[in-house]
Amino acid sequence: MGYDWLGPAMFGGALVLLSIGYPVAFSLGGVAILFAIVGVSLGIFDPIFLTAMPQRIFGIMGNYTLLAVPYFIFMGSMLEKSGIAEQLLETMGILFGRLRGGLALAVVIVGALLAASTGVVAATVVAMGLISLPIMLRYGYNKELATGVIVASGTLGQIIPPSVVLVVLADQLGISVGDLFIGSVIPGLMMAGAFAIHVIIVAWLKPDAAPALPLEVRNISGKALGKRVIQSMVPPLLLILLVLGSIFFGIATPTEAGAVGCLGAIVLAGVNGQLNLPSLRQSSDATMRITSMVIFILLGSTAFSLVFRGLNGDRVMEAMLLNLPGGYIGFLVVSMLTIFLLGFFIDFFEIA
Repeated sequence: MGYDWLGPAMFGGALVLLSIGYPVAFSLGGVAILFAIVGVSLGIFDPIFLTAMPQRIFGIMGNYTLLAVPYFIFMGSMLEKSGIAEQLLETMGILFGRLRGGLALAVVIVGALLAASTGVVAATVVAMGLISLPIMLRYGYNKELATGVIVASGTLGQIIPPSVVLVVLADQLGISVGDLFIGSVIPGLMMAGAFAIHVIIVAWLKPDAAPALPLEVRNISGKALGKRVIQSMVPPLLLILLVLGSIFFGIATPTEAGAVGCLGAIVLAGVNGQLNLPSLRQSSDATMRITSMVIFILLGSTAFSLVFRGLNGDRVMEAMLLNLPGGYIGFLVVSMLTIFLLGFFIDFFEIA
C-alpha cells in the first residue's frame, strides 16, 4: 500500500478543521502546506506541482466568469436596502392571509421571488426573518413551523438562479454558467413547491399551528388589493426577466447580466426612495467582504487540489468511490450524505 493513505488522510484532516469551525481558506491552504512538507520529506511528492500555483492564482483573479460574483452580491445587497422584501411580504401576507397557513405560504413565495432576484441567501433570510417572524408568532403560528419555513425558504437562493453558488460551481466544474442556471430552475421550483405542500398539509392536520389572519387585519380587498399586488410583484419580476431572461435567451453572458442587474437594483432602490450614500457604501462593503471570502476559498482549494493530486489522492479517492456498493447510485448517496453533513458545520460557499 505504501503511502497511498496520505491522500485520504489529507482529506480527513481538512474535514476535521472545517468541522471545528476553522476558516475554510486557511484550513485547505494549511493542510496543503503541511502535507506537501510531509510528502517531500518522504520523497513521494514532487515540489514541481507547486510551481503551478502562481499561474492558478492569477488565473482565478483574471477569471471572467467569476466577475459575476461581485455583481450578483451587490445586486442582492442593494435589493435588500430597497424595501422590496417588505412590500412583497406585506402584500402576499394580506393576499393569502385568509387561508390557514397563508402567512407561511406567503413566505415561501416571497423566498422564491427574492432568490430569483438577489442570488444571495443572507439577504433573503435576514429580510424575511425580521419582517415575517414577529407577525407569524403574534397571530399564533407554531414557533417551529414559522422559523422552519423562513429558514428553508431563505435558502432557496442557493439553487434558484442567479445564485452566486452556481457561478462558483460552474467555474470549479468547468461548465457553462448559463447551462447550470437553466438546469437549476426546475429543481429550485420543485423545492419551493415541496415547502408549500408541507405548509398546506401541516395547516390541514393542525389548524392551530397555522391559523388564518383575523378579518380586521386583512383590511385591503378588491381593486385596492389587486393594485397593491401588481405594484409589489412587477419590480422584482422585471428584474428577474431582465437578468435571467437575457442569460437564458443568449442575449448576455452571466457577467453582463449581473452588471445589468446591479443597475436595475440601484434604479429600484431609487424608485423606493432608499438610494443614498450610506446604502451604497454598505452594499459595496458587503460585496467586497463576501467576494474576498470567495476568492480566498478558491485560492485555498487550488493549493489543496495541487498537493492532493501530487500525493495521488485523486486516484485513491476515485477507486474508493467507484468501488462503493451500488456503483454510481452508491457514489451519489455518499456524495449527498457528505454534503448534508458538511452543511451542519460550514457555509454553502465553502461547500461549493
